[in-house]
Amino acid sequence: MGLTSRQTSVLLVSILVVALCGIVYELIIAAIGSYLLGNSVIQFSLTIGLFMFAMGAGSYLSRHITRDLLLNFIRVEIAISLVGGICSLLLFLTFSYYRPLYQPVMYCLILVIGSLVGIEIPLLTRILSDQSRREFKDALAEVFSLDYLGALIGSIAFPLLILPNLGLVRSSFVIGLLNILIAIINVALFREMLPRARQLLTGSIGIGVGLIVFCFFGTRLTTFVEQRLYADTIIFREQSPYQRIVLSQAYGTKEHRLYIDGHLQFAEKDEYRYHESIVHPVMAIPGEKKRILILGGGDGLVAREVFRWPQVEHVDLVDIDPTITKVCDELAPIRKLNEGALSNPKISLHHTDAFSFVRDVTTPYHRIIIDLPDPHNEALNKLYSREFYRMVKHALGDDGYLACQSASPFQTRDAYWCIAASMQSAGLETIPYHCAIPSFGIWGFHLAGKHDFTLDNIEPFPKNLRYLNPDVLRSSQVFSDDIAQVETEPNTIGSPHLYHLYLRNSRQ
Repeated sequence: MGLTSRQTSVLLVSILVVALCGIVYELIIAAIGSYLLGNSVIQFSLTIGLFMFAMGAGSYLSRHITRDLLLNFIRVEIAISLVGGICSLLLFLTFSYYRPLYQPVMYCLILVIGSLVGIEIPLLTRILSDQSRREFKDALAEVFSLDYLGALIGSIAFPLLILPNLGLVRSSFVIGLLNILIAIINVALFREMLPRARQLLTGSIGIGVGLIVFCFFGTRLTTFVEQRLYADTIIFREQSPYQRIVLSQAYGTKEHRLYIDGHLQFAEKDEYRYHESIVHPVMAIPGEKKRILILGGGDGLVAREVFRWPQVEHVDLVDIDPTITKVCDELAPIRKLNEGALSNPKISLHHTDAFSFVRDVTTPYHRIIIDLPDPHNEALNKLYSREFYRMVKHALGDDGYLACQSASPFQTRDAYWCIAASMQSAGLETIPYHCAIPSFGIWGFHLAGKHDFTLDNIEPFPKNLRYLNPDVLRSSQVFSDDIAQVETEPNTIGSPHLYHLYLRNSRQ
């Protein structure tokens, strides 16, 4: 019996939705791996590679399915909705309760979901070809066209709509719900052609109801699994299109900690050591300090220290994520900490890529402060490259100076000195220095200018600093043997030495 035009249309729509769900499961698993394990390049590469391999294996296995093609397609949809729907919750729970099992579980999920997705497409192609009076070449062309279109829609929707609005845990529930909905529609539409259609429909509806319940309690489940990742109580969380923002509060105290994608950004008890160290040495160098550029620093703590200098007339702060500046301007514990710096009338916020912003600077700055995350992925690597520092040099006035956070000279020694080499290769004169931050360990910075300079005759620091003074600054320029300079090649966009050095140092 041939398919009606309505049945054919439903199958074609099923292909689109199946492809969308498949790519989103892949992105969810890769994003969770990046969030929990770091190193997004490896996580996405492994996930994509294994997923594609599993799809190929599933396609090959589909040749052994010779009967009841519609029934088996619906069974595959049900299986994917179950496995894919709970994949994020399962991964978070595994990581929280028994971390050594995380990667085996992750690989198993990728292989199972990828294999099931790989089975779906050949089955749908054969159903359309056998029962809709289409030639095989026409059926194949339609199936692959819709498959690729669905993958495109899913890959665009995930970062822009799904992740920011649902988060990682609820996203998998909702996508699983889409899969089971396709199964329910197909069972209802093809019930006369399916054996035990009533049992299939009842089971599918039951799974759908379960996923709806999980979606409804998704916020509580997310809170439960995420709290297992942090020692302190989580008091705020938000997922932006760029990153996961979490604010925690230590038990029995009022101390707060801000995390982005699981990485500690600051701890309230000692953040002043970092922010005084990155701001005041460069601001104390004699010369104009009216126009200031801050790259990064969306929490407003660098800006707080900058505004301690009365000579400052205007500050441009560049942070790609508008959510972080909004949160840190409105959330009471952080706003109290940054003293409302992000609402200061002297500051202008720019939510764009720092690389692009610096490239387009036309009016030079007197001081530039680079407070960007460590170069722990390929996207950040370019912001520590020779090419970037050349643009920063161009954005400085003739007598301008910059300060750059440069990771730890102890934990990532090679990476720290690679940043110095990259600055110098861009034509900048540098002065390295460091400080001790209990929450992070020994942390390093670099000062740089267009001409040779020293810190012998700096201007007085603002009053009431809690950590930095002239004696501390002098001692910060002394490096012990275990953190002393090592020779490295400069980091460039074409040869990203820094990224690889950072990863290698981090594993040691």
